[in-house]
Amino acid sequence: MIRPFAAALLAFVVVASPAAAQSRAESRLNDAIARYEQIDRAADPLTSGSEGSREALRRLPDPSPEARVALRAQLAELRGDLARIDARRLSGEAALNHAYLLRLIDQRVEGIALDFDRVPISNGDGFFTLADYLAQVTPIQSADDAEAWLARLDALPLYYQRSIANARRGIETGYTQPRIVVDRALATARAQVATMVQTLQTPLRQMPSSIPATQQEEYRSRARAIVEQRILPEHHALIAFLENEYLPAARPGIGLSTVPNGRDLYSYLVRSYTTTGMTPEEIHALGLSEVARIRAAMDTEIAASGFTGTFAEFQRFLRTDPRFYAQTPEDLVEKASEIAKRADGQLPRLFGMIPRLPYDIRVIPAESAEGATTAYYTQGSPALGMAGAYWVNTTRLDQRPLYELPALTLHEAVPGHHFQIALAQELDQLPYFRRNASETAFIEGWGLYAESLGEEMGIYRTPYERFGRLSYEMWRACRLVADTGIHWMGWDIEQARRCFAENSALAPHNIQTELERYIATPGQALAYKIGELTMQRLRDEAEQALGARFDVRAFHDHLLSAGPIPMDVLEARMQAWVGTQR
Repeated sequence: MIRPFAAALLAFVVVASPAAAQSRAESRLNDAIARYEQIDRAADPLTSGSEGSREALRRLPDPSPEARVALRAQLAELRGDLARIDARRLSGEAALNHAYLLRLIDQRVEGIALDFDRVPISNGDGFFTLADYLAQVTPIQSADDAEAWLARLDALPLYYQRSIANARRGIETGYTQPRIVVDRALATARAQVATMVQTLQTPLRQMPSSIPATQQEEYRSRARAIVEQRILPEHHALIAFLENEYLPAARPGIGLSTVPNGRDLYSYLVRSYTTTGMTPEEIHALGLSEVARIRAAMDTEIAASGFTGTFAEFQRFLRTDPRFYAQTPEDLVEKASEIAKRADGQLPRLFGMIPRLPYDIRVIPAESAEGATTAYYTQGSPALGMAGAYWVNTTRLDQRPLYELPALTLHEAVPGHHFQIALAQELDQLPYFRRNASETAFIEGWGLYAESLGEEMGIYRTPYERFGRLSYEMWRACRLVADTGIHWMGWDIEQARRCFAENSALAPHNIQTELERYIATPGQALAYKIGELTMQRLRDEAEQALGARFDVRAFHDHLLSAGPIPMDVLEARMQAWVGTQR
């Protein structure tokens, strides 16, 4: 069923309008899109810098309330201008751009009003790890690049001060993280002290020969002085703040519903992350349904492996047999690399469009690995000459089973995050806000859908690896149950843990870090399953409607060619595509 918003988009596609009126409407829309890009680039120098803006590469975001008030006013004014454009005069991509930009602005304005900046601390990370991330993804190819990095380091103390002020506002208004999250963030902040001088000089370790050696050393010396004299004191002030002010004020409950206005906050997050109108109750019920379906499929793979014991006994077997675990960090990285290369070779079978930008495999830094997930992806930048990166956690090898590695690699690298994001970066015909949209349901839904494509690609070679894929899918189904349970139904962490422990092969350490992540970032974990189920349903409908004429490469190319868009917009777009294929 198409929701009203999506139905309106379809109507725009077929409504004819006089050429002159259409031209005027689309000209006004293009002006509004250009203004939004200008506003967005100013507010988000990280994305703008990755797209090649020299000015943005020298800045950090401004998280102050004053900046947010100014941004909200700019967006509200632009929203009024957009609303005055006669949408009936638009067609095709222009109609989609208009409807989507209105929706995006409304969501941002509502989010600013809810003041999520009051919680700048997350599970083992937060504003204080931003520079560490930037240090890993900032290439230095010229003297101007080096100066830009030094300017960002120079801006870091003020960024710390404004973020801590936001956290103090959170304390004053009763919106803080629970102790379990603060403890992990504090541990990361303390660990950073020993490595910060080296970490924040990472971009300056390799500079081109066009920069004289004496000048290179000067840049490193300046960076070291900024870190030691200006940034480290602010970082120590952060640690003292967390210990003396924030930790005592940590909220007693783990659910967002325990903070003032918490249910409204969670409702907004559910809507924005899933891009649907589903309620927390509906999502919880869907999670339980998916758990039952996936559990039956897991039993089939257990039987295929020849194991004759109970599900719990099979879990113990997988968690204790040494054949399922890498013996060294290098072994884990090599196995991930081999799977990634096999996946590369299968892409042409399923896709006509393949991104030009490559990716590499890196190890998560030791200072953040303990509280980090099993792996993650960071996008590259064609404009800056930087590859994407699939980051692998090589700590606690006895908790990183190899039978889960194929699904993990497909999700984070190809055809998952790297494939989808690198393709979006190449969609030059789309406006800036479409290429860089952060619709979690699309991005993470595609990552989970990509795991299922491993069946067609021949990546899963044994019942254990197929069970590992199903265990990962069960992980995402249990997220629907646990996230809504914690933040809407008042569950404690042990109630939330039960779904994972009883139905998946996830190691206890991974379950714990995941639960802490859901507690710290309410709603985000819901997007994966919602997005994946939508994409799978759209494919099933297309295959049924088109029969022998269904072309999986054309389906995937069209699905990805609009950039990351909300689920109802995707649904309308793909249903229109099926109509044209008929």
